[in-house]
Amino acid sequence: MILLTRLNNQPLTVNSDLIKYVEESPDTLITLLNGEKLLVRESPAEVRQRVVEFRRSLLQANILLAGSGPAELGLQHESLEESEEQRG
Repeated sequence: MILLTRLNNQPLTVNSDLIKYVEESPDTLITLLNGEKLLVRESPAEVRQRVVEFRRSLLQANILLAGSGPAELGLQHESLEESEEQRG
């Protein structure tokens, strides 16, 4: 979810996954997947940056939850030779 501002200065929270496209005409017009259109004060570049920041924060949270590598998840990397020795 990203925080934007309507033309009347009212805050607006938008689910960034529902954004179909953003255009400038001259105000910023956001079209959602359901066809709804929103006019906001932020430029298309600002909207894009907020979407990128939001998605980056989700990815970083997933990385923190998962740990920094497979060992923290209980997964062990074995070489083919080690695997064959254990089977042998």
